[in-house]
Amino acid sequence: MASDRPHVHDPAHDDHDHADHGHDHAHSHGHGHSHAPTSFGTAFAIAITLNALFVVIEAAAGFWTGSMALLADAGHNLSDVLGLIVAWTGATLAKRPASKRFTYGLRGSTILAAMLNALFLLVAIGAIALEAIQRFGNPHPVAGATVIWVAAAGIAINAGTALLFLKGRHSDLNIRGAYLHMAADAGVSAGVVLAGIAILYTGAQWIDPAISLVIAAVIFWGTWGLLNDSVALSLAGVPAQIDPDRVEQELLDTPGVTRVHDLHIWAMSTTEAALTAHILVPGGHPGDAFLDDIATRLSRNFGIRHSTIQVETGDGSPCRMEAAGCI
Repeated sequence: MASDRPHVHDPAHDDHDHADHGHDHAHSHGHGHSHAPTSFGTAFAIAITLNALFVVIEAAAGFWTGSMALLADAGHNLSDVLGLIVAWTGATLAKRPASKRFTYGLRGSTILAAMLNALFLLVAIGAIALEAIQRFGNPHPVAGATVIWVAAAGIAINAGTALLFLKGRHSDLNIRGAYLHMAADAGVSAGVVLAGIAILYTGAQWIDPAISLVIAAVIFWGTWGLLNDSVALSLAGVPAQIDPDRVEQELLDTPGVTRVHDLHIWAMSTTEAALTAHILVPGGHPGDAFLDDIATRLSRNFGIRHSTIQVETGDGSPCRMEAAGCI
């Protein structure tokens, strides 16, 4: 793996789209990125295999017993299998090298994978809720004991696979999506067990569709944050863990910098962030060591490992990118 210390190359050799400003441009690139896909390939393979097998078993048990709760959970698990496949695909594509057309590689595919995961879950929620509401008007007898044993197996499988993604859930939105799927499934299966016990001892068939609606609500609660975050990142929003005001202040605190404008921060993937900014240094271009220090601090303090800084001295024409609302 490359060093964490950012590399700065000579701006004189760069062909940059702002060249007509008459300012110096410096690009600082942080390396040593965290590529979660490398270490989670086995986890995806295990999770997909176990959950695909369980979907078949649970769906068969649901049809045999007439349990809407089991069928609802099987439908949700099927969406999870599809979601895991999408997440794994995104993680794999993210490892492809950059090209002339895709200059950042395909890292953004992890953001698309997280969004598709959220959409899969929303479709599952709608299907579960619709069928459960229909069951209230036409309840079916349910074999409570079978429901309990099948759902108990689901708790073990889903909790075990959730643990596979536990390590990366805070640093990668794509891995977080996989973790939330599995953790939610474990909780949902626990709810199905409770429904089976209640039906076994009370005979109240309405409990089965009621639990199904609770399942839908739990899934929706966990999905909403994932959907919001993935949509924001797909629209080049600032990653949630980065405060743009603090980043701007970090740049302003650099000796010699009097103003910062045209500051942009966005996600290249679910694990990597990039930044571009114009800084005014009236004392003249401070040199590569100055830029290297800025890039190092951005990487260390905010996890921004791809930064492009344009230095302006203010002794020429005003920067056209400083106008209000100019992007």
